[in-house]
Amino acid sequence: MGKQDPNAGRNWYVIHTYAGYEDSVKEALVQRVESFGMHDFIFAVEVPKEKQLTFKKGEPVEEEKKLFPGYVLVDMIVTDESWYLVRNTPNVTGFVGSGNIPVPVTPEEFGVIERRVGEQEAKFKSEFQVGDLVVIIDGPFKNYEGTVDAVDVNKGKLTVMVLIFDRETPVELDFTQVKKK
Repeated sequence: MGKQDPNAGRNWYVIHTYAGYEDSVKEALVQRVESFGMHDFIFAVEVPKEKQLTFKKGEPVEEEKKLFPGYVLVDMIVTDESWYLVRNTPNVTGFVGSGNIPVPVTPEEFGVIERRVGEQEAKFKSEFQVGDLVVIIDGPFKNYEGTVDAVDVNKGKLTVMVLIFDRETPVELDFTQVKKK
């Protein structure tokens, strides 16, 4: 018998938590790994977040937003003991999988998560979509109505098609300058 690969069966798994408890589940899990000496089975616990810009009183404010509310990622080898330790962490409702068998995150899924978390540039949160009818509430075109033609979440700007002298004209505006009709 050859030596077994110490990382055999090591994968990222997704655990389901009560909404709003993701960070406390992460803390509790890390503490439990410490106190039960489970470092050889549970390697990392992550709550994937991305930076977002939202407007507070007209000023852009950067905040972290959870990518998957109610979920925590765990890099682990599933054994009876490690499964039990995770499963019995307060506010954990279970593993994502079929029945009692946790299903690992695929490398593709993990790649998508890593890319989104790795984007250091904060994006503006937008409730606007192309085709939305909006009213301009600020600037030289105040009270004009138009249709959203493009949304740039990186800059927090919209292009709105406004009827000016009977011609549709694109006007670039900040998210704060319009509201949905």
